[in-house]
Amino acid sequence: MSKLFSSLTIKDISFKNRVVVSPMCQYSSTDGFATDWHLVHLGSRAVGGAALVIQEATAVSPGGRISYGDLGIWKDEHIEKLQQIVSFIHAQGAISGIQLAHAGRKASCEVPWLGGKQIQSGEKNWQTLAPSAIGFHQTDIPPVALSIPGIDKVIDEFKTAASRAIKAGYKVLEIHAAHGYLIHQFLSPLSNKRTDDYGGSFENRIRLLSQIIDAVHSVWPSNLPLFVRISATDWSDDGNSWNINQSVKLAAVLKAKGVDLIDTSTGGLVPHVKIPVGPGYQTPFSEQIKKETGIFTGAVGMITEVQQAENILQNDQADMIIIAREMLRHPYLPFHWAKQLEEDIHWPQQYQRARI
Repeated sequence: MSKLFSSLTIKDISFKNRVVVSPMCQYSSTDGFATDWHLVHLGSRAVGGAALVIQEATAVSPGGRISYGDLGIWKDEHIEKLQQIVSFIHAQGAISGIQLAHAGRKASCEVPWLGGKQIQSGEKNWQTLAPSAIGFHQTDIPPVALSIPGIDKVIDEFKTAASRAIKAGYKVLEIHAAHGYLIHQFLSPLSNKRTDDYGGSFENRIRLLSQIIDAVHSVWPSNLPLFVRISATDWSDDGNSWNINQSVKLAAVLKAKGVDLIDTSTGGLVPHVKIPVGPGYQTPFSEQIKKETGIFTGAVGMITEVQQAENILQNDQADMIIIAREMLRHPYLPFHWAKQLEEDIHWPQQYQRARI
């Protein structure tokens, strides 16, 4: 049997295979509310055979959205539609996950198909927040450096969002600490110039994430998996940046704090860096974190072929394969991959006649 289609148990949750739908922003919400687009988008991937479907970066506060089109979970009214989506995913034999996020200085932006630039005036603009008053682009309105009470508020927002995620029925929670969003901004010296307990040393720069993990753990059930997505490197030539050595050190800390899996991505903190993009270009980071800390990892980044995915698992470079763009192109990708590996996996009864 292939490893790709073998089961994996993390805490009390058994995943039927190792194929995961990566959280991918749809920019299709109004006031944070999920819609039928999200039901069909996420539901179709559950129908298509993925073991875990992780919902896109879901903002813990209105100001934490990347754009006005982002999903949110900052008020109880958001829960009802999310419950419908979760129920459908579980009915297909998949596990539902949610990624909680705060965009920090990369917030208040236009949706991608309208340019994606920071909105600097009007009703769709809001003041961004960050560890330090340094914009992502030089032309951006600088963010406000968070005060200690402001940091405490962000921590509480993640905690409250996790409570709502439980009510909605999610079985996996992922904290978004990657791609240059708020938590990553605290982790990296390139964006964190603070001189208090949240800046300077490695221990200080990881403090926000550590406190968010503690706050989430206080409400998230101990028998359900908790993932963290990180950027393993900033890809910056500046020697004073976040890198794989710090990521390994962080992963060890997170494992000790009860985090179950590191969703291993890279980049996003600063523009104009040179990234050696190619098939599986981020997999070595997943491998190093896994081998040096023993924590479960997920590999992500230009994994498009079934043998490529199988080899990553067979070579012990990751425990799960987290697929983004290829899942947009092929919502039923696991069916195709199973056929190539001659694996007999479950198909919905409604689709049985298409198996031959």
